[in-house]
Formats: sequence, C-alpha cells, structure tokens
Amino acid sequence: MSERRSGQGQPDKTLALLWRNHRRPAAEPTANDPASQRGTGQQHGTGQQHGASEQHGAGQTHGAGQRRGAGRRPSLNVDDVVQAGIRLADQQGLAAASMGGLAKELGVGTMTLYTYVPSKDELLDLMVDQVLVERELPGPDTARPEDWREQVEIYSQQTRAMFQQHLWLSQVSTIRPPVGPGMLAGREYLLSAVLGLGLSATETNTAALAITTYVDSAAHLEAESRLVERTTGQTNDAWWFERNDLWETYFDVDRHPAMTAIWHAKGYESTAADSYRYGLDRLLDGIEAMKPL
Repeated sequence: MSERRSGQGQPDKTLALLWRNHRRPAAEPTANDPASQRGTGQQHGTGQQHGASEQHGAGQTHGAGQRRGAGRRPSLNVDDVVQAGIRLADQQGLAAASMGGLAKELGVGTMTLYTYVPSKDELLDLMVDQVLVERELPGPDTARPEDWREQVEIYSQQTRAMFQQHLWLSQVSTIRPPVGPGMLAGREYLLSAVLGLGLSATETNTAALAITTYVDSAAHLEAESRLVERTTGQTNDAWWFERNDLWETYFDVDRHPAMTAIWHAKGYESTAADSYRYGLDRLLDGIEAMKPL
C-alpha cells in the first residue's frame, strides 16, 4: 500500500474546483476581510472560479437541469466524477480510483475525464475534501452543545467515523492539505469550540491545532490498522500471535525492567479505545487548565 500526498495539483485549477459550489456572494469588501487586505482573493480563487469551473466541467453542475435532446445521455459533472472516485476507493482501494479506472466506472473515455478534472492530483484533493465536507460538524448558525468538551467530542466522533468509512484516507498524507470547504469547516469548528475558554488568540489556535493533531492522527492509525487487516486477510491479533516467540526466546527482562513491571502488574489489559479516550481527556484537561482565573 503506497502513500499518496494531497496538495500536488495545480493551485489555481485545484482551488477553482474545490470551491466550485461555494462561490462567495458578491459583496462589498470590508476592512477586516483578509482577502481584501491581501488584494489577491479575486485573482486567485474567487474571481476566476466561474471561468475555471466551466473550463474543467464544474460549470456543468448548474446546468444539469437544462433541457436536452431526446435520447441524449445526461452530461457528467465534477460532482459525479468525485463521488465515483470515492466509491471506487471505498470498494476497491485508492489505487482503483485512477483516471482509467474512473473512466471505466463512469462509462466514458479517459480523455473525457480530463475535461472535468485536470489530473489524478486534483482528483485526490477533491475526494479528500468531499469526505471532509460530509462530516456533520455544526456551522456558525447551527445548534450545538454548550459545553466545549462536548463540541470537541462531536469532532472526534465524526472524524473517526469518516476514517472508518473511507479507509483509503489512511493512505493519503495531508501535510499539504486540500484547502477546500471541508478542511476549513473543520478548522472553523474547532476554533469556535475553544474560543469560549477565554484563552489568548495564539493559545486558542494552538489548542485547536493540538486537538486536530491528536484526533486526526489517531483516526488515521485506526483506519490503517483495519485496512492492513483487510488487504492481508490477517488480523492484528493473529499477526502478534505468530511472533509470540519474541517473549519466550528474545525478551530480556533485565534490559526492559519497566515493561516487565507493567506486565506483572497487568498493566497491558487496556484497549486501543481506552488509550484514545485517556489521551483525549488528558489533552482537554490540560487545555482547560489554561483558562484565565
């Protein structure tokens, strides 16, 4: 199972495709608008979005309801391509969601796909961000629990469920993430959850990033574990059982006194779920302890 990296596509085309269904309304810029301060928001993402979307198929998403001649096959749109890619990856693994495999799945020529998505790199970003979008994270105007820890719990549950539903995510490095609606929704949600603690702006951002790092990394490992079991046909318990000779033949208690002490105290009886819960709770305890008196 080889790893792929997001964020490898052409920036302008990727941004236009990621935001194809989320164009900003035409409103007068304000002094506090980051895009207005930089002066580049229109040029690199929102201003060119409509034209870029039409050029690469996204423009067809709003034309699906237009009248067509009798007997004509309905046109594809970018959403169709992305959902087909996710479906293939879910069912057959990430490698199956190649441009050739996707063309076969959709019943079109491979070259036809390039009129919707420029390459497999942009396709991967679209697939990743789409599953991020599908997490049910309350937005700014949506009801949510009052307790900040319960809000974090929603992020934890939704993110871990997302990885379990789409195991191929464990094969994608998002060091350079797809900067689309799904990624920003997650960042906005966690920042808003921590914001009410009264921490400084820097501490709020750092706390939110710490939560993201912990939850996403754990979810990634959980999904990778299941994916390895699926692809090898061997459970992790069976894999360890085959290596039991480590303890009888090679393990030296004198060189590993801490491990030996924990073993005799039956300290290895906790589960992976226990470890995850313990780590998240202690992380949130630490953040909460930073609240100003």
